[in-house]
Amino acid sequence: MAEVTPTWAADLLDVWFTKLDQKDWFRGGDAVDDLLRSKFSGTLDQQSGCPASHFLTDPRTAQAAILLFDQVPRNIHRDTPKAFATDPLALRIAKEFIASGWDKDLAAAQRQFVAMPLMHSENLADQDASVAYFSAHLPENLSFAENHHDAIARFGRFPHRNDILGRQTTPAEAQAIAEGLRW
Repeated sequence: MAEVTPTWAADLLDVWFTKLDQKDWFRGGDAVDDLLRSKFSGTLDQQSGCPASHFLTDPRTAQAAILLFDQVPRNIHRDTPKAFATDPLALRIAKEFIASGWDKDLAAAQRQFVAMPLMHSENLADQDASVAYFSAHLPENLSFAENHHDAIARFGRFPHRNDILGRQTTPAEAQAIAEGLRW
């Protein structure tokens, strides 16, 4: 029996990969934030309390869940702590997705978002995994993974998140931010 992808998951994959494009993904803006907020903020709230295993029933549901917990909050909760609140859930799903081999048949544009939670993690082991993944599967995006890795290797966190998360910024972090350490 074939797995049935929940409606919210199919809708999110359609919006992200059909209605939006690379410019929208990485430069966003109010229109993208508003679209994602109107369509998926309720879903994010409803689904964020579920365990990772809830989303690992089939590749499409898991792929959509990674977007829901990694990318959607960064748009609909931009510049607030809630932008990063579901990162741990996205990371758990992404690791299982990759370990299951579900990423192998995805186009590069889709595959990069499966690995993005590794890149967004403030854990050096996850950053090591991110660089290895991008090196092996998405070399055209490797420099982004390496830049994120370098920030975590140097500071143990992403300094550009400090103000949002109420963390004290060190002088070295402030200098790095002033020099462009920001995504």
